[in-house]
Amino acid sequence: MNKRNYQKELDQVIGKEQNEERIPTLLLHSCCAPCSSYVLEYLSQYFSITVFYYNPNIYPEEEYYKRVKEQQHFIERLPVKHPISFIEGEFDPKEYYEAVKGLEKEPEGGARCRVCFALRLRRAAQEAKRIGADYLTTTLTISPLKNAQVLNEVGEQIAEELGVTWLPSDFKKRNGYKRSVELSEEYGMYRQNYCGCIFSKREREEKQ
Repeated sequence: MNKRNYQKELDQVIGKEQNEERIPTLLLHSCCAPCSSYVLEYLSQYFSITVFYYNPNIYPEEEYYKRVKEQQHFIERLPVKHPISFIEGEFDPKEYYEAVKGLEKEPEGGARCRVCFALRLRRAAQEAKRIGADYLTTTLTISPLKNAQVLNEVGEQIAEELGVTWLPSDFKKRNGYKRSVELSEEYGMYRQNYCGCIFSKREREEKQ
């Protein structure tokens, strides 16, 4: 089986929409402002975007609110061609701990992460359906620590189940991650040093 080129697939979707002279709506699940930076700069040229911030995995609570504030602040300051709006999902860490029960000792990038992706993307898909967005995707594929194939597989499966259209992505491509680092510096953004959950925080601290 050939490995899919998700960036190429995204280019094709954008090309099709431009040919039809449409500005489609996109529900973008965001994990944090730094990861969203390049994605928003890039996709806001072609889509009218609603950023959906739903991350019950984030630990501790102060970290969660710090990231939400940074996300909102960045959206307010970024110059864009098409509008970007913001919706904050509920923050209920119990949802996350229940979902990953039994997977606490899994390494970063393993089975626990896949369950976490599914939890967040399912909620994002429900929101995309509620607001009638043309497409759904996530900023998570920009991270060098995240497997774009796994994220796209999980996203596509959930989108199909819920009757929304998944927008394929691998935002690491075309120096997307590098650009996100540049934008973070340019905007003086708070850039966390762990993914978000208590387990990734512990793993990072042990490595350090």
